[in-house]
Amino acid sequence: MDIVLATFQEMSWVTLLTVFLGTLFGVILGALPGLGSIVGISVVIPFTFTLDSPSAIALLLGVYAGSIYGGSISSVLINTPGTPQSACTAFEGYPMAQQGKAGEAIGWATMASVLGGCFSCLLFIVFAPQLASASSKFGAMELTALVLLGMSSICTLSAESKIKGIFSGLVGLMCAIVGQDPMTGEVRFTFDFYPLMSGITLIPIVVGAFAIAEVLARVDAITRTEQTNPISCAGMVLPSLSQLLHRWKILLKSSFIGVIIGILPGAGSTAAAFISYGEAKRSSENRDNFGKGEPDGIIAAEASNNAVTGGALVPAMALGLPGDAVTAVMLATLILHGVVPGVRLMQESPTIVYSAFITLFVANILLIPCGMLVMRGFSQLLRIPEPLFLPFIYLICLLGAYSSRGNSLDFYLAIIAGAVGIVFRYFSIPVAPLVIGLVLGAPFEYSLRQSFIVTEGNIMGELIEHPIAVFLLALTVVIQVLPWISSMRARHRQKAAQKQSQS
Repeated sequence: MDIVLATFQEMSWVTLLTVFLGTLFGVILGALPGLGSIVGISVVIPFTFTLDSPSAIALLLGVYAGSIYGGSISSVLINTPGTPQSACTAFEGYPMAQQGKAGEAIGWATMASVLGGCFSCLLFIVFAPQLASASSKFGAMELTALVLLGMSSICTLSAESKIKGIFSGLVGLMCAIVGQDPMTGEVRFTFDFYPLMSGITLIPIVVGAFAIAEVLARVDAITRTEQTNPISCAGMVLPSLSQLLHRWKILLKSSFIGVIIGILPGAGSTAAAFISYGEAKRSSENRDNFGKGEPDGIIAAEASNNAVTGGALVPAMALGLPGDAVTAVMLATLILHGVVPGVRLMQESPTIVYSAFITLFVANILLIPCGMLVMRGFSQLLRIPEPLFLPFIYLICLLGAYSSRGNSLDFYLAIIAGAVGIVFRYFSIPVAPLVIGLVLGAPFEYSLRQSFIVTEGNIMGELIEHPIAVFLLALTVVIQVLPWISSMRARHRQKAAQKQSQS
């Protein structure tokens, strides 16, 4: 604790100003569809060379935290996830905005983001060595079981029709395996179309299936002279302390899920958001309101994906293992500044490590004022007449899809995904399972094949030697069986009540 206090006291005003500017820039970038953390950090890397190491770390972490949160603003106001991990926020935030509660929806997203991010930082400061040790125990079989747990949320999110949900998830899985084989490098399912060699990435699919499909639906409503509810937002409305305390369980559980997934290399904040959202829909007292504008869904998604930021720094700083592309770019930048992440860094320069997490803690607090500033700009955009506003959103979506990789294929994939989203809406097929399949398909295939290699094809025989994997698989089975048991009990009670009424 003395190290933490000493590190906090040594922070200069330049570092604090840098983290504020980085957070503000990250929120703006995250709110623009298709951009996000990796683009933001790549843009600010040249500016870090004019700063000292603490200020450079502050700039990177500010952009990191701000960009993940920023996607929630566009998700709520225009049903356009600024970042892939904000897709779950749109499931509940946009229906709230249509009900005239856009300010409340962004308020819930902001507080969940702040508390989730701060929770992960505090947890690291207290349990850094233990968390680093836990992350090193996750091998291929444990990651396979974890991804299976996440994929089980497809059924949870498809309560109305599991068949349609599974179909949607299979479409996502099929998209995930297009391109180069992750193990051998062989090209597959490209149909000799060269641009598909790079695969189908998440951003154009999310932008198309959610944002472009929403724009097309709104255009159709206008041409049919149907009444549409324009989104209006006077400002952010933060929840009261009593409202937060009423939902503390789901906030704490979602933050914990985000931290755990964050410390696992390759998982990422998008997977954390979907897993947490699926768990919230299963266990929340207000589960029947999900999809209609339920704050619990916003809390689950935003608390978990922001808690990932602190969790992802555990293997990155303590072990030198990047969990995703974002932390990989951050690690490369730190090395250029003479900061070499790894076990020795924890032992020889603990002040640098703790400085990073204190800076991330400050960045999460700054999400509130930065969110208010950015939201004012978006509120002005919403005053534009809808026939003029919709083409602007459509253009922004296409530019965001293209800029994610600079690949013209993504431009056309976004348009195709928009058409698929419209078809899914017509047949009442949920889009969320498609995104889950696309997000988790590649890590599932890679970890499963690694498991076959490690066990020489005898996964079931050696499963007992991996208690963490056994626990996660058992949890997956329990989550799937419990709703069936509950429905059976409900039917039994209903029949018993009918017999009593007849007698």
